Amino acid sequence: MTGQVRVTQRIEAGAVALVALAAAVALYPDWWWVVFAAFLAFDLSMLGYVRSTVIGATTYNAVHNYAFPALAALAALVLEGVPSTAAGVLACAWAFHVGVDRALGYGLKLPDSFQHTHLGRIGGDRAKERPS
Repeated sequence: MTGQVRVTQRIEAGAVALVALAAAVALYPDWWWVVFAAFLAFDLSMLGYVRSTVIGATTYNAVHNYAFPALAALAALVLEGVPSTAAGVLACAWAFHVGVDRALGYGLKLPDSFQHTHLGRIGGDRAKERPS
């Protein structure tokens, strides 16, 4: 991936995070704080790495994508009352988490190493990456 594409994807992810936070504040003013309180909960998906890098990448990627926050948002639109609020806050918190992670360069994991992502290498492994 070229540097320009990587930067564009990271800016895009940052925008998603900001929109998710703004949506939580606007739509759920009593519950916006859950976006921050739940932030690290999504990283429990990294526990798969205790077993192996393949399982870790699978569990991490299952949680760190935009598909499930989109489904939660859809549920919030379809449902009424308290479930709608819960689903909506969950969608905002989840999209915020994924957006922040991607903006910081933590992309979807490749099965060979936690540090190898679709956005390039992270951490100490960055030196191993070829310049683009």
